[in-house]
Amino acid sequence: MAGAVSLTKVSIPKASAICQDIQLDQQATAGLLADPAPVDFLNKLLEQQLYPDAVRFMARALPKREATWWACLSARSVVSPQTPPEVVKALDAAELWVFKPTEPNRRAANAAAHSASFENPAAWAAMAAFWSDGSMAPEDAPSVPPADNLTAKAVAGAVMLAAVLTQPEKAYEKYQFFIEQAIDIANGGNGRLWQAA
Repeated sequence: MAGAVSLTKVSIPKASAICQDIQLDQQATAGLLADPAPVDFLNKLLEQQLYPDAVRFMARALPKREATWWACLSARSVVSPQTPPEVVKALDAAELWVFKPTEPNRRAANAAAHSASFENPAAWAAMAAFWSDGSMAPEDAPSVPPADNLTAKAVAGAVMLAAVLTQPEKAYEKYQFFIEQAIDIANGGNGRLWQAA
């Protein structure tokens, strides 16, 4: 897979600042010693085929709305006619928030995620939307803002689950494709790349 040339939507100039609150493999962490720019760090992860680390990094590097869209794309890739309706509803709720990030849509994503259980990427995409902003407490309770890295954790969970959920033997190819989507999104694209079956 080709590396990233640029990541125009990633506004933080140093990879180490992006990585300060995400867990990376020891080999990935070693790549931070040279204090690289985000694009150089991502390319190093891809060279070393550290795909889960590349997913965690991009989930944290992208702005929250774009990261949630990436989670939606990966979750949508594993939807089939057999997918339970509550899972499809969670994904629909997450996508609705991306297109129209209002407070009612954010809260609806939370409700849909809980209805879908958490064994699927769609529920995590919906949680990424819910944790993006606002309060985690009920509407009539004092505000409890989510930790800043919660959306990234949910996005990484969605993308990694989508990579291994169906045809786990193709996980590496799926990781590569999903990361290409993230790079496209990071450069202003919509991430809707074509994937060979």
